[in-house]
Amino acid sequence: MNPPTTVPRILAAYLDLPDTPDRATPNDRRLATHLVDQNVPFDLLRTALLLATARRLCRPPEAPPLNPVRSLAYFLPILEELRQNPPEPGYLLYLQDLLRPLRSPATQPTTILHTETR
Repeated sequence: MNPPTTVPRILAAYLDLPDTPDRATPNDRRLATHLVDQNVPFDLLRTALLLATARRLCRPPEAPPLNPVRSLAYFLPILEELRQNPPEPGYLLYLQDLLRPLRSPATQPTTILHTETR
């Protein structure tokens, strides 16, 4: 991964999600840089972001509302889960398709819907 371009891509993917802040904090930037330094594959991180988002959005209607996500660090447990049990090759596309109808057209993220080839 190329850190000068990957860190902004990570932050854009994070900020494009529902219930995330309008802008990244310095801690978010440090964490994104750390993830790049640790050679975390971008698609694995995107999968973690989308899986956590799907879990948040697909909750039972009677469940109490969740607080907004305030940090990129919120997604670290899901990232670790995926590191321990890597998803099948088509899982990222599956999550994208799953979330597409749950999002309004005005908020469809463009940065998340493109896959990176390795």
